[in-house]
Amino acid sequence: MKKNNRFATFFGLFSAASLLLSSHSVLADRFKEVEITATPLATNVYMLTGAGGTMAAVAATDGMLLIDSQYAELADKIRAKLATLGTGSLTTLINTHMHGDHVGGNAALAANADIIAHRNVLARLRDNQNFDPAGLPKTIIDTTTTIKHGDVTLILEPMPASHTDGDLLIWFPEQNIVHMGDLLFQGRFPFVDFNNGGNVQQYIENTRYVLSKIDDNTQVIPGHGELTNKAGLAAELAMLEQTLALVTAMRAEGLTEEQMLERGLGEQFNNWHWNFITEARWIRTLYQATTPL
Repeated sequence: MKKNNRFATFFGLFSAASLLLSSHSVLADRFKEVEITATPLATNVYMLTGAGGTMAAVAATDGMLLIDSQYAELADKIRAKLATLGTGSLTTLINTHMHGDHVGGNAALAANADIIAHRNVLARLRDNQNFDPAGLPKTIIDTTTTIKHGDVTLILEPMPASHTDGDLLIWFPEQNIVHMGDLLFQGRFPFVDFNNGGNVQQYIENTRYVLSKIDDNTQVIPGHGELTNKAGLAAELAMLEQTLALVTAMRAEGLTEEQMLERGLGEQFNNWHWNFITEARWIRTLYQATTPL
C-alpha cells in the first residue's frame, strides 16, 4: 500500500509539473509570432509596438528608458529590440498605469532598473498576489515631475482618475510628443475600469485637457491603436461626448439597458467597435456611468 501511495504521489507531482510546463508553453506560444517594432519619432525617441499596450523608448549613452513593459513572455524580444536602438541596459521603466498588458514585463525586464509609477499603481500591484514583487515601482509619482534621460526631458503628470486611478501622462516637451497610455484607445471605444477607479466623465475631461495642451504637430502615442495627432484625439473626444449624449438621451426616454443594446449607437460608430470593447460593452459602460448613485 505504501508503495502504491508513493507512486500516486509521484504521479500527482509529475502531472502537476506537466500541466505547469504545458501552461508555460501555451503562454509562450501565444506570443510566438509577435514582433516588436520600433518607429522613430524624434532623435533617440521611439514608439514600440508588440502585444499589449504601446511602449516608448528613449536611448542614451548610459542606458535605455522604457515606457510600459507589455508581457513577461515578451521580455527577451523587447530587450533585443532595445539593443538595436541604443547602448547600455534598461535603467528606467515608467508605467502609465497598472494593467497587466502594461506592467506584465516589469520584473522580467526591469528588476534592476528604477521603476516609476503613480502611487496608486504601487498600491494595486502590491495587493495583486500574482504580481512578481521584483517588478513593483520604486519611485512614486504624486505630483507633476520632471526627469531627464540623456538629452531628453520627460514630464510625468498624474491625472485625475479616469481609465484607472493611477494614470500618468508622459510629455516630451522639446520633441512635442505625449504618451497617453490608456487615456487613449485611438479609433476605438475605450476601456474605463470602474473596478480600479475609472470614471467616464473624467476620461472625457482628461481628453479635453490634453487637447488644450497640444498643437497640430504634436505626436500622440496611444495606449492602443495607431500613432495619432491633435485631429485624431479630437475625433476621439467627439465620439466620447456623442455616445455619452446618446445614452443619456435614451435614459431620458425611459429605455432599459437591454433596450439600449437593441437600439445601438448608430452606424456612424460602427468603426469604433472592436473585439475587447464592443458596441454592447461600451453602451453598458455608459449606462453604468449615467446610473444615479
